[in-house]
Amino acid sequence: MRYRLSTQLLVLCLLAGLSSRPALAQTAAKPALPNEKSEYMTVVQKATFRYFWDFAHPVSGLAAERTATPNIVTSGGSGFGIMCLVVGAERQWITREAAVERMLKITAFLEKADRFHGAWSHWLDGNTGRMVPFGQKDNGGDLVETAYLVNGLLVARAYFDGPSAAEKQLRDRITKLWETVEWDWYVRNGKLHWHWSREYEWAMNMPITGYNECLITYVLALGSPTHAISPEVYENTWKKSTHFVNNQEYLGYRLNIGFPYGGPLFFAHYSYLSLDPRKMQDQHTNYWQLNQAQTLINWAYCADKAPKTYNYSEDNWGLTASDDYNFYDAHSPTNDNGTISPTAALSSFPYAPHQAWQALRYLYLKHGNRLFGEYGFLDAYNATKNWYSNQYLAIDQGPVVVMMENYRSGLIWKLGDKIAELRNGLTKMGITNPAYPTGFYAYQPKPGTNEWYLPRHPDSGKFPLEFAVQGSAPVTLELVSKDNALSILKNQSLAPGTYTREIDAPGGTYTATLTQGEVKKTIQLILR
Repeated sequence: MRYRLSTQLLVLCLLAGLSSRPALAQTAAKPALPNEKSEYMTVVQKATFRYFWDFAHPVSGLAAERTATPNIVTSGGSGFGIMCLVVGAERQWITREAAVERMLKITAFLEKADRFHGAWSHWLDGNTGRMVPFGQKDNGGDLVETAYLVNGLLVARAYFDGPSAAEKQLRDRITKLWETVEWDWYVRNGKLHWHWSREYEWAMNMPITGYNECLITYVLALGSPTHAISPEVYENTWKKSTHFVNNQEYLGYRLNIGFPYGGPLFFAHYSYLSLDPRKMQDQHTNYWQLNQAQTLINWAYCADKAPKTYNYSEDNWGLTASDDYNFYDAHSPTNDNGTISPTAALSSFPYAPHQAWQALRYLYLKHGNRLFGEYGFLDAYNATKNWYSNQYLAIDQGPVVVMMENYRSGLIWKLGDKIAELRNGLTKMGITNPAYPTGFYAYQPKPGTNEWYLPRHPDSGKFPLEFAVQGSAPVTLELVSKDNALSILKNQSLAPGTYTREIDAPGGTYTATLTQGEVKKTIQLILR
């Protein structure tokens, strides 16, 4: 899995501790008003984006694995970074033309870089494109890291759809790179494998089993127009593990698949940068509810169940794979040593925006003088050890930019919806668009209550309320508090599907009621 380690990586990270800390931004210790939220989020998102723009390798344009090793570029982290370039172009932090120029540099480099039956290695030399071993036997193709890279390339192809010669050239290059990945080569004995090396061949012997961060690998491997694997390989590899089926509750939230307590939070991030989980359901689970539950379990554990000596709280939470005072680990409720990783909460904005916002503000105001720097939040900190990372990691920075954008505008999810190969792969996996019943499908209230914190959208300043409709009867939606009564819909006919209505109302506690015929659903909304 993504947090597998090697002796070389250990040495590199120990050396990283000797590097000087970048100049840190000063934070203003004043309470955030609703109209300040957009500024806070933009400051964090834009600074994090700069890791992939200002700190990109000067020759390849790819993302450095970490700030301590600027010449070792990462294929997977670069895929995340490519999506960040799309965000930067859309938000006009860089020009569209500059983004295309950078993408042409990246794709030209990838065309000449070492490949192993079409797959790139985990690490590359940023000057030459030569493979850099991730471990002794991990010196060849890495199919999961390749999937992250290809996913980013396909998002860029979808975004840069203009008529200019440069954008046409970019799309052609991306298509060629994508279609020459030999996903089917990595099938051995009926199972899809993570690695292959010219020197060690299949010695790593790691079938890609679920459930974890690797789901996007199967979406791409099944959706490939040239080297697709069969659905049987997906069924016989991904689902054949001791950590696929779960069907247990943790802290009041149910997980149909996955590890106990959900595992590290990057499971809910890496594969869903371009895949909108609200539109994903199969015979085993609804992926939106799965990811939301994992996020809320992580938050609830930090708020209520973790050792008090760690000083976690409802504001100070977020466990995932990151550096820590020992070296590097996959932190989770079942593997916790007191280390908070900012990427965990910040990349969870779509799933739990109130909790993510509380974490962003807390980390920025309370720890910003040691934890926030030139490229956003540093990788992690541990209050009990008085330890603060001095490093940025591409795989942790990228999801922050992308998932914050998916919360703010849905940009990368909308682009993912346009990519036919992704839709084809999902279809082959039996993952379809759910037919949600009439009700408030997007929320999982705190156990023992019917309450959901609904924060103002950082850009519109209104409250985005999501709901679903089934059947043909007219729909009524109203919000009532002790001081206000708002009629959002009144006997309105809506086609079956999901909807969002932005509500302009004073903050406070409201009872939201959705009525369709004899169906009546309610939820307590705390508008903040």
